[in-house]
Amino acid sequence: MPNTPPVTDASSRYEVERRARHAERPGFHITELQISPTQQVPWHYHTSAQDTFYVLEGSIRVYLREPREEVNLGPGETYSVRPKRPHLVTNTGATSATFFVLQGMGEYDFVAASSS
Repeated sequence: MPNTPPVTDASSRYEVERRARHAERPGFHITELQISPTQQVPWHYHTSAQDTFYVLEGSIRVYLREPREEVNLGPGETYSVRPKRPHLVTNTGATSATFFVLQGMGEYDFVAASSS
């Protein structure tokens, strides 16, 4: 159950060191995020879009629910999260982590999910 209504631009929902949009087409986005060791992308899910993470530098951990799972990713590694599956992304290293988030196919939304 969402804590807040879905949004189509989540940039104000959490802080990152850098955010750059590389491509945007109807139903598809490529965004580059850089997060510090203390930053995270909070618990959320997408109604119809799939997230695919591709790590460029550093390391991240993707926490997932339904079912509960943890995935560690380093440079060159990818992982996809199906629509409606709650997930949280953290930096697991001592330096910044940079990664692409490919989002599609489908209308993008960001639905906050409880942290429990």
